[in-house]
Amino acid sequence: MDKIRMLQDRRSAVKSAGKSVRADIAALCDEGSFVELSTFSFSKSELFPEGAAGEGVVAGFITIDGYPFCVVAQNGEVLGGGVSEAGCKKIAKCLSGAEKSNTPVIYMLSSKGVRIGEGVNALEGLAEVLLKAAQLKGSVLQFCIIDGEVYGQIAALAAICDFSFFIKNKSVLAENSPLVLAAKSGVNASAKELGGADGLKNANLVAFNVDSVSEVRKKILAITSAVSPAVVDCDEMNTVVEALNSTPSAENLLKLFDGGSLVEVGSLYSPEVKCVLGRMGGISCAAIIFGGDGVLLDAAKVRKIKDFAELACCRELPLVFFVNCAGLRPDIATHDSLVLKEIAELINVLDCCDKKVSVISGKAVGLGYTLFAAKSMGYDYTFAFATAKVALFDGVQGAEIEFAGENVGKEMLEKRYSEETSDPVNAARNGYIDNIIEPAFAKQYIVACLQTLLP
Repeated sequence: MDKIRMLQDRRSAVKSAGKSVRADIAALCDEGSFVELSTFSFSKSELFPEGAAGEGVVAGFITIDGYPFCVVAQNGEVLGGGVSEAGCKKIAKCLSGAEKSNTPVIYMLSSKGVRIGEGVNALEGLAEVLLKAAQLKGSVLQFCIIDGEVYGQIAALAAICDFSFFIKNKSVLAENSPLVLAAKSGVNASAKELGGADGLKNANLVAFNVDSVSEVRKKILAITSAVSPAVVDCDEMNTVVEALNSTPSAENLLKLFDGGSLVEVGSLYSPEVKCVLGRMGGISCAAIIFGGDGVLLDAAKVRKIKDFAELACCRELPLVFFVNCAGLRPDIATHDSLVLKEIAELINVLDCCDKKVSVISGKAVGLGYTLFAAKSMGYDYTFAFATAKVALFDGVQGAEIEFAGENVGKEMLEKRYSEETSDPVNAARNGYIDNIIEPAFAKQYIVACLQTLLP
């Protein structure tokens, strides 16, 4: 028996069965950098022949522009990417290696559910993988690429990961079969409509919606660079953004970041709140930017802020808030929701973040001030634009309460309230705001603060 020839034949069969998924790995990593693990790990099944080539999972190590990563790729071409005990063992082994070496993990998911015939064995395997991934959260970065159709419990990995990537016209994610979801809901909708990026825009699961795996590679590189604690040389320390003096919008605030360093996360979900990673003056930071004319908070927005703040906290990144928040949305839907629970959890996360800077760029009204600008919430530095508004209430409502009983019109009341009470100078007099600044020069102040927060 020619064992060498037998090995070659077996390896050829495995590679042939995983041709598509290996092409995706190749598009993701540096040429020739993929080192495969557990190539010949197979499971037993009464319904399917033992030794299905590659077991539906390809795992190993790669580099992206020299950065090391562990990669786990489900192969949807082998038994539908069915989740099996052996496949889960292969994934768990890779995650243990990532934990030991403190290496980020990339999942490439493509599966139509648990493999029929394995029963509880597959469920035990899934439990091991999901628990291991949850244990890694906060210690190593985890990226999830929805590399096809992903149904069933394995979809929970997308929620555990720090960043999830959907590929346009390819990715579908659902905890149940879309056919079942549509039938039970009495709607006529395709799998993409239910589980594509647009179909999940309210689920806070889509960090990025991209065109290809090659674009995923660029995003992962940008994120890896953005969360690196190393300070890089920068010639943009004193950038002046004149447009902020007239229009302190979210778009103009983004100009404060060093060129080419900006990565926005989760732009489809609650887009009024922008969560970005980047550098200012060469220093990595995470920033939350409120857009519009004073964002009103609801449970979804608070959850988005909380999740991103938790990521920043775990990566020990300074957290910068550009505050333009008019408090809590005053409607019944918000009242009868999880918003107060989410606020309570956000406060716990903010308490754990020991590097926080607040820049009041618009409104800091009511809860918007308490959560995102109050010194008593642990902010190291708090600045306000000269054009900002810091108040207990917004608009005429606040004026009528503050100056109750005075016989003047609403317009006059609002003007007086704005000038006498909501001017940020009033908060600065009590030491709650460190400085009131000209918006165009905001970057210089922020960079100076970030420098003091360096370890």
